[in-house]
Amino acid sequence: MFSVRIQEVPLPTTERDIDGLVAWFIESLCLVRKRGEATADLGRAGPVHRLLRDFLFAEPTSSWDAQMLADELALTPASLNHHLSRLVESGIVGYTNEGKGWRRYYLRGGSLSNAIEFFTIQTQTIVRQRLALVESMWSREPIRMALEAPETDSPPLTLGVVEARPWREDDGSNALSQWMGDFGLLGERPGKEAQANSISVQLFEVLLSRGAPLSLDEAAELVDGPKARLGRILERFRASGAVERVPRIDRLSVALWTAMLAQHQRRGEDWMLKKGGFQRLLNTKQQSALLSQLKKGKLTVEDVESAVRSVEPSEQMLLLNLLGGRLPLGHRMAGEAPGEVARRVSERLDRVLRRMRRVADLVEQLDA
Repeated sequence: MFSVRIQEVPLPTTERDIDGLVAWFIESLCLVRKRGEATADLGRAGPVHRLLRDFLFAEPTSSWDAQMLADELALTPASLNHHLSRLVESGIVGYTNEGKGWRRYYLRGGSLSNAIEFFTIQTQTIVRQRLALVESMWSREPIRMALEAPETDSPPLTLGVVEARPWREDDGSNALSQWMGDFGLLGERPGKEAQANSISVQLFEVLLSRGAPLSLDEAAELVDGPKARLGRILERFRASGAVERVPRIDRLSVALWTAMLAQHQRRGEDWMLKKGGFQRLLNTKQQSALLSQLKKGKLTVEDVESAVRSVEPSEQMLLLNLLGGRLPLGHRMAGEAPGEVARRVSERLDRVLRRMRRVADLVEQLDA
């Protein structure tokens, strides 16, 4: 079964270091689970690193039986089988049972570039097929905010790619929880999160049906769980490319109200007029309406909304910035329709796959 976890990693800093290129592939395909601090040899003496560098990448047209590899790498058959199984599941290594004796393992296609081509086709096909589940469960009515500010600090892509298979009804999961686990939305070791009623699954169901961005406060009200945990889950969703975090423009009036109250109490009316942006961005009538209510201590969110209604959202954002306020962030599905979510995930995946083809070319140039 094709099963791999892909992680977006910057291109290697050197193009002539085979160990660096091999380590890049290992990290990109999550072939070794990192534990503790980095070792002195940077993992270059590890079995997977040696297996790729000294055998599969060094002689791409050859094959090796498991017994010989176990002797060469000084591994037990069980340990070697674990590493080889990960490579076979990732789709870049194949094996044959021809003849008698041990399985013989080889690099698919007879070269690293061919193996990556096979990998690319399978990965793109599986991701496209499996994203169809999002469309089948989509009930979100998009709510466009007055000013749509795109996400600018998206985390590196971390995506699980596992081919579809029937889910077991007797283990507490359902089609969505299995899909989320395969897609990497439940972490490396889901455990109880793979249950159909887990917090992660409930949170994703909310995003599939919610139009406006979801803040942590709202998430805590809808799903029973601590905010810190909910925040980690939402950030894990972002890493897949299916969810984005955007400024809550719909909460702009509330943010302005909070900032005006704080700065009026802290710095006074003169500061708000000169440095707080009132004279720069608001007309005399708007200034007077807001300041009079502030003096009385009766300024409400509705007063702020009414006063700045004629001000462009981009100018309101500038006013909030001058007042030292902060606009809350919210999470939502990365698109107004499931097709757009699939497109964004595919675009980010394609960027990783292009890097893989580039590094494969570098490895082959060193071996030439």
